[in-house]
Amino acid sequence: MSRGFSNSFFSLLLLAITLAVTASATPVVQVRDSLVRLSTAKRFNLTGSGTLLARDQARVRNLRARAAAKIAGVEFVEDADGSVPADNQAVDYVVNVGVGTPATTYSLLVDTGSSNTWVGAGKAYVRTSSSTQTRDRVSVTYGSGSFSGTEFTDTVTLGNGLTVTGQSIGVASRSQGFDGVDGIIGIGPVDLTVGTLSPDTRSTIPTITDNLFSQGIISSDSVAVSFEPTDSPEVVNGELTFGGTDSSKFTGSITFAPLTRTSPASEFFGINQSIRYGTSTSILSTTAGIVDTGTTLTLIATDALQKYQRATGAVLDNATGLLRLTQAQFENLQSLFFDINGVNFELTPNAQIWPRALNTAIGGNANSVYLIVGDIGTRSGSGLDFINGLTFLERFYAVFDSANSRVGFATTPFTDATTN
Repeated sequence: MSRGFSNSFFSLLLLAITLAVTASATPVVQVRDSLVRLSTAKRFNLTGSGTLLARDQARVRNLRARAAAKIAGVEFVEDADGSVPADNQAVDYVVNVGVGTPATTYSLLVDTGSSNTWVGAGKAYVRTSSSTQTRDRVSVTYGSGSFSGTEFTDTVTLGNGLTVTGQSIGVASRSQGFDGVDGIIGIGPVDLTVGTLSPDTRSTIPTITDNLFSQGIISSDSVAVSFEPTDSPEVVNGELTFGGTDSSKFTGSITFAPLTRTSPASEFFGINQSIRYGTSTSILSTTAGIVDTGTTLTLIATDALQKYQRATGAVLDNATGLLRLTQAQFENLQSLFFDINGVNFELTPNAQIWPRALNTAIGGNANSVYLIVGDIGTRSGSGLDFINGLTFLERFYAVFDSANSRVGFATTPFTDATTN
């Protein structure tokens, strides 16, 4: 397929979306104006022992530990002390990707907080004429799961005739915490792959975004993410756009913020921001954190959460691990404003709550109101004081621009939605 080919569509295989029941939907890949658009499906997998918050906090601890190991130039070794049992990520977005010639289709989680692409958690890897085994072993730990196995290079198919050749693919011989999916498509900064190979521990592995760019398929080394809030688990409602932005997915202009230089947020797609509640209540002064599709909640530093809890009047709900409001408190809830590079992004009262139709799925009460802002687990000043996770990204369009070392945000038709 040539660059700029207009209105060409390719239907991928059905995506599994699980929440006690399984639903199917058909994602679509579009290539237009040197962009690659890949539909994503939201997946709820809320079985297991950990609460939403516990799973997210386990991921945060892992991100910190991986960053510390990289900065120190040592191999990262998972520390099980204080961790929750390996469990499935509770809420995620999934894409279908073909690997091999002919291609076998795999259902992969979208993750901007890691950069390895791998398969084999569910469906086994199929070796074909385009498969080449390297000399390296590969392993990654995510906090809520892990995998280890062998590195191959192979052809990756994203659409009808659209292929990336020589892509590194981890083939898992062992994995945990990835029920219902086949692996991960890691689209984070390429330096996150350092230390994941052995014996080539100092080597980086170009991501799919990097290879799309280097092979001339896209004109910019960037990927944009469009998600939407939903109160149903049975929906394909997201899109990855490689190589630029899709103007149909956002409103107004895109505000770009440079990647932060504050460690450890600087090891990821990290930015600086401040947070205000209502008109004048400061929740978090300007500080560093990250934007991460692999985190479900919007997490802030412990002392910031205490300010937020006082401002809202919420109480901690032991069953879910989330802050809980009464209906009267919800009716008085004010917006949260995220100041990113001088522009305020408003998280409305509705955007601050978990979808009430899905309360029981997280162990909550059907008639309660739960907040999606949670405790990151450390006080401010740690260098990673917030994570703008899926609950934030479902309200704002995000552009992860590796070429220009920046992250962009824009409002969408769903910024002010009352879905929840």
